[in-house]
Amino acid sequence: MIDNRESVTAKLCSFARAYHSNHERIKIFDDYLAYDLMGREEYEEIGQLIEHDYKTELFDPRQDFRSSSIREEMDRYILPIPLSRAAFAERELLRFAREHGECQYVICGAGMDTFAFRNENPDIRVFEIDHPDTQRYKLRKIRRLEWNIPTNVTYVPVDFSKDDMAEELEKADFDPRLPSFFAILGVTYYLTLPVFEETLRRIGGVAAPGSRLVFDFPDDSTFGKGTAERVRTLSDITAALGEPMRHGYSSAEVDAALARQGFLTDAHESPEHIQERYFAGRADGKRAFENIHFILAEKNRISA
Repeated sequence: MIDNRESVTAKLCSFARAYHSNHERIKIFDDYLAYDLMGREEYEEIGQLIEHDYKTELFDPRQDFRSSSIREEMDRYILPIPLSRAAFAERELLRFAREHGECQYVICGAGMDTFAFRNENPDIRVFEIDHPDTQRYKLRKIRRLEWNIPTNVTYVPVDFSKDDMAEELEKADFDPRLPSFFAILGVTYYLTLPVFEETLRRIGGVAAPGSRLVFDFPDDSTFGKGTAERVRTLSDITAALGEPMRHGYSSAEVDAALARQGFLTDAHESPEHIQERYFAGRADGKRAFENIHFILAEKNRISA
């Protein structure tokens, strides 16, 4: 059954990347290592979860899910958000690295992210932050695959209920003087804005001026009267899996929270922008979600 060392929605996102890489010819984002890191058993388990309308008790290890039976569900509900936000985040990261040369990439809530093994730029030092249990789980998978962990990758176990992220990064030889790029993806859906702002505060405390931050957020239409059918359905799915989406933010609230913590919004990708950049011209039915935005923000620079 589903292993609780990583959330079910996080596994759905890993499955989305693996499924897209395995089955799509025209790719939005190609995480070609996602399937290997998940492993066949876990991949089949999540495929069956979708096939059986998210009823975890119906998993049968003797059976394989049928790709054709879940394709419409994948295209409409599961694939659009994780693929487009990963494409956006890594595009901006690589642009940042070209601008700065030596830099640091901090992945908050890294889960089964595979960038560390796909990265071809040795000047990007990668710090993966995650709960100790989740990180141990991932490292066991890496050892079973006999992957060599690159020398520019550091795993930083952080239990946010009791650990200070800045202190743990410092112990891991994070350099607060170097330009750094922080990614917080798939997190805001389950947090109030004040709780998320506390994460921004912690990042602002260790980020050098000119560092950047990328995240996605659901807007304040998420739970309104005119909420789109897809948005309601996805919210129902995550709630059924025990991880209900709780809040949507207004763009003004997000900009104000960033400003209070020393960041300025550098790029704001609205649903319309995301549609145009990642989904325009596709014939498979994938479309940007009506309520999801991407933000790229920069830590205020100190005037000379």
